[in-house]
Amino acid sequence: MSTIAVLGLGEAGRLYACGLRDAGVRVRGFDLSDTATPPGIERAATAVDAAVGADVVLSLVGSRAAADIAAVVLPSLAQTVVYADLNTAAPVEKQRVGALAAAHGVPMADVAVLAPVYRAGVGTPLLASGPGADALAERLRPLGAPITVLRAEPGEAARLKLLRSVFMKGLATLVVEGTTAARAVGAEDWLRTQIAGELGPDGDALVERLIDGTYRHAHRRRDEVRAALAMLEGDGDPADMTRATLSWFERIVDAEGDAATSPL
Repeated sequence: MSTIAVLGLGEAGRLYACGLRDAGVRVRGFDLSDTATPPGIERAATAVDAAVGADVVLSLVGSRAAADIAAVVLPSLAQTVVYADLNTAAPVEKQRVGALAAAHGVPMADVAVLAPVYRAGVGTPLLASGPGADALAERLRPLGAPITVLRAEPGEAARLKLLRSVFMKGLATLVVEGTTAARAVGAEDWLRTQIAGELGPDGDALVERLIDGTYRHAHRRRDEVRAALAMLEGDGDPADMTRATLSWFERIVDAEGDAATSPL
C-alpha cells in the first residue's frame, strides 16, 4: 500500500486526505493548528513525521507557509518521493520551493488546482509543471486525480492558474457588484436572470456559485487575486480589472472578518 502525506488539513486538505483514504492508500496528515483529523487519517506530530517514508507529499498549507514548510520537510525526504505544492501562489514562490527541492534532489511538482476542491474532492482537475510532474501524475491518476502535465519548470502551472483567476475572480466580483446594486432597487431577481441567460444552460447555478464562493472563501481568494495582480504588474501587463477585483475582496474581508473565510 502506498503512503501519501497531506500537509495542511484545511478544507481542501481534508477533502484530499479523505478521497485518497477512500481510494485505498495510507494517508498521514499534519496541520499547524488543532483542526480535527478525519477518521482513518494518521495524524503526525510534525510535518517531517508525516512526510518521511511517504511516496507523495501534498502541501496544502497555504501560500504564506508553503516555502517555510518545504524548507523544514525537504532535507528529510528520499529522492524517490514526489513533493507536490498545491498552494495557490505567485510563480516566484513556486520557483522558490522548486529550488529548495532541487537542492535536496527531491522531484517537485508545481500543482495548480483548477476548481474549488469541495465540488469534486480528489477528482478536481489539476495542472502540474516541474521535474516531479510526470511522477506525480503516474501516482495520483490511478487514485482518481485528473492531472494534466505541463512540460515546463516550477511556476508555470501557477502562472496559468493565476491567469485563469484574473477572469474567474473578476467575473465573480462583477456578478456581486451588479446584483448588489440591483438589490438596492428591487431588481436583483431580474438581473440574475439576465446574467444567467448570458452564461448558458447552467447559468443559474453558476451565478449562485460565483456569489456564494466569493463570500465563503473571501480571504483565500483575496490572497489569490493579490498574487495574480503582483504577477501582472511584475510582467508589465495592464491590470486595471484585477485591481478592481482585489478591491471587492478587500471590502468583503473588511466587512465580514474571519467569519467570511474558508482555507484552501
